[in-house]
Amino acid sequence: MRRVGPGRHRDERGAVTVLAVALIGVLVLLTAAFGVVEAMVAAHRRAQAAADLAALAGAQAIEHGGQACAAATSVAVANGARMAACAIDGRDVGVTVLVAGPRWLGAHGDLPARARAGPASELAATSR
Repeated sequence: MRRVGPGRHRDERGAVTVLAVALIGVLVLLTAAFGVVEAMVAAHRRAQAAADLAALAGAQAIEHGGQACAAATSVAVANGARMAACAIDGRDVGVTVLVAGPRWLGAHGDLPARARAGPASELAATSR
């Protein structure tokens, strides 16, 4: 067996350190990307929940003789959303709400969600 002298692999010192730093950098970037995706999913779910609840509140207001869009807007705002559109079609209420998306590099966009609610018998008849 031949022994390797101390000066033989001197130019390879620190190569593992550079590789480890690069790997840590990639892991940090992936973690940040997954964090942004998770925040987008959470914001979209928040928007959809606000839209669903707003549409239900509007439909309930129609049934009780109230102002459907005012009730829907109130519920949307209470759930952290902005009302973008509210339409009444007979006893059905359709809403579109916007929720601010997560910030990524200082910028963010609004995430929309739509929902429609009304009496179950009428919704079933119109969806056929």
